[in-house]
Amino acid sequence: MPMHPIEHDRRYGELDQVVRAYAGQPADDSEDKLSVALTAYLRHTWHTRPSALATAERQLREYSLHPPGRLRLRLGEFYPIPDTGLPEHAIQNWLRTLADHIKRSIEAGEVPPPSVPLTHWEWHARFPEAAQFLGGWFSQDMPDEFADHDAAVADYTATTDLQLAARLAGELHELLALNLDESDYALALAELGMEVDPPAPYSPSGWLARVAERLGDGRFRADYGQSRFDG
Repeated sequence: MPMHPIEHDRRYGELDQVVRAYAGQPADDSEDKLSVALTAYLRHTWHTRPSALATAERQLREYSLHPPGRLRLRLGEFYPIPDTGLPEHAIQNWLRTLADHIKRSIEAGEVPPPSVPLTHWEWHARFPEAAQFLGGWFSQDMPDEFADHDAAVADYTATTDLQLAARLAGELHELLALNLDESDYALALAELGMEVDPPAPYSPSGWLARVAERLGDGRFRADYGQSRFDG
C-alpha cells in the first residue's frame, strides 16, 4: 500500500531534500571530500533550517542500514532513491558517507560560508519566489500571453498575494546583492526559469532592479503616525 504523505515526510522527507540537491550534479562524495551538491545543501540548510540537519543524518543512516527490497519499492511502501548515476550496489555506502559528513558538520559546527548558489537546487531553494515569478510569467510563452514585460509584471502583482510580492522584492534585492557580472546574472535568470531576454535597453541586473522598484512602488507603506516633533 503506497505511503501517505505524512508518513513519507516523517520517514524520508529530509532524505528527499538531500537527494534532490544532486539533480544535475555528480554524486562524487568520498570519506574526505564533499561534493558540490552536498556543500550546497549544507550551506542552505545551516542558514535556513539548521535543526533539519540532524533529521537528514538520521534518515540517511536508517535508509542505508535498512534498504527496501524491489517488491516493497514497487508497491510504493518505501521511498525510491532517484537515479544518481551510481550503480545500485554503491548506493548504501554513498548514503552512509553523506550521513557521516552531515554528522561531522553538526558536531564540529562546520558551516559553509555564504556564497553565490552553486547548483540548480540551491538557486531554487534560496530564491523560491523569484523562481515562481520568472518561471511562471517569463517562460518562452510570455510573448504570446502578454504585450510586453511590464504587462507580465503587472499581471503578477495583480494576481499574487501582497505578502508573496513582498517576498519576491526581498529576494530580488538579495539577488542583486550578489554583485555578479552581467553574464552571470543572465545565467542566474536562466537557472531560475526565465526563458526570454530582459527588455531593451535593460541589462539583466538593471531589469531586476526595475522590477524590484515596481514591486515596492507605494505598495508597502507604513503608517508611522504623528511624530512628537511635528508642530
